[in-house]
Amino acid sequence: MPAAAFETRDVTKTYGQRRALDGVSLKVEPGEMVALIGPSGSGKSTLLRAITALVEIDPGKGRIEVFGLPVQVDGRSTEHVRGVRARVGFIFQQFNLVGRLTLYSNVMIGALGRIPAWRGLLGAWPKKEQTTAMQALQRLGVSDYAGQRAATLSGGQQQRGAIARTLVQGAETILADEPVASLDPVSARRVMEALQELNKKDGLTVVVTLHHVDYALKYCRRVVALQAGKVVYDGPAAGLDHKLLIDIYGPEFDDALEAKTNAKFH
Repeated sequence: MPAAAFETRDVTKTYGQRRALDGVSLKVEPGEMVALIGPSGSGKSTLLRAITALVEIDPGKGRIEVFGLPVQVDGRSTEHVRGVRARVGFIFQQFNLVGRLTLYSNVMIGALGRIPAWRGLLGAWPKKEQTTAMQALQRLGVSDYAGQRAATLSGGQQQRGAIARTLVQGAETILADEPVASLDPVSARRVMEALQELNKKDGLTVVVTLHHVDYALKYCRRVVALQAGKVVYDGPAAGLDHKLLIDIYGPEFDDALEAKTNAKFH
């Protein structure tokens, strides 16, 4: 049996007096597309960042494995972190593109782990990597903007460029932290469709944190809900009924849903 894409076991993370993660155990298999949902401050982003040791977990019995390799044990990162990060693409809410560089150059950054450092510094990209980058940009529908500075592009275009960068990287798993939170509905849909296509056609594991429950229900078969740092639901999207969503988000969920519904008709 292939190793899990990642597995967390009894993971805790404390900031001062607040527990961002409280004994979280979660296993995601290769090829899954999973949504992480929950109210603000529930621990979604902290969990995603802990998987690649961008956040160090508390000392103790907590453990994180990625591709079967221990990444964090007893609150310490292991020697496997660098190798694991090369295989995991991380997509951030604010895109993390270098604004003064062209979209093409930003996407090529994904190849830096496979080529000599001097090539990256001089922009002397190997032909194979150049072809891969342009194919990725074309696939994400932003190849026409390859020569344009990233700072001049829309949020949706930048985010699709960030996804293209993970393809050049050769990522086996994509962790996307609120990738559509700052996008308009049309751009958000395109980004979610792109992630879904990579999952279905390429078999990439995708884990995405989302504020919009409707996106989670539409694009992900499995949903994991966090509340106050604990997993309170882990199952099929179809199992998330209205009552359960109220339990997860509180009575404010109805107000937000009503406001969204009213906005559609005004």
